Amino acid sequence: MRTSNPVLSRLFSQSSISRSYGQTMTLAGTVNKAFLLLFLVLFTASWTWSQFIAHGPSSIMAWMLGGGIAGFIAALVTMFKPQLAHVSAPVYALAEGLFLGGLSSIFEARYPGIVIQSVGLTFGTLFCLLWAYKSGFIQVTERFKMGVVAATGAVALMYILSFILSLFGVNMSFIQGSGLFSIGLSLVIVGIAALNLVLDFDYIDSGIRQGAPAQMEWLGAFGLMVTLVWLYVEMLRLLSKLRERQN
Repeated sequence: MRTSNPVLSRLFSQSSISRSYGQTMTLAGTVNKAFLLLFLVLFTASWTWSQFIAHGPSSIMAWMLGGGIAGFIAALVTMFKPQLAHVSAPVYALAEGLFLGGLSSIFEARYPGIVIQSVGLTFGTLFCLLWAYKSGFIQVTERFKMGVVAATGAVALMYILSFILSLFGVNMSFIQGSGLFSIGLSLVIVGIAALNLVLDFDYIDSGIRQGAPAQMEWLGAFGLMVTLVWLYVEMLRLLSKLRERQN
């Protein structure tokens, strides 16, 4: 099975995880763990948000940087040591919350109301795509999977190239700016991030049908959280460009 989510792509490829006591992956178990991870994200995000309000942006920069680095490390651990996902996934959620809380507070200070709009659009997209997947409106074919995987890889390469060039003082304005092309590009990236949710739904569904071990529920929940975090950040970027365009 193919998915662009690097966590879920290892769902059945890790022979080190064996079934224990006949317990297998369930939808309820995956959903419960996803809600737990979401709560952990919101918990630490609310803390960095409150620090920003009380002490200003300088008080959260270290927390944002530390959270981003810790989240990245936790993601790598989950990918290469999935048997530790019950520990690394919550660590990722806590660390990512520190980063997202700081990022959200910075955007909110500059564009009042943008955070609630981004949250609403992110979860609205989640539920709409879940309905479309469950109703069969979106068919997850091999061609569909390959297309989303290729598009996601292209976005990743673009961001990596942009980061490398920024180290040499080269600014890719068509990514960061508020021009029509930049806004259109953000719309495309939001669409690609959203379609990754469909792949995640399909992969989790396939895991349940094939009787994946219960430990994989943590991987399924973590994979969804990774995609939701990406989608939310892209929503923030898109809405901020639209706000800049209006000014």
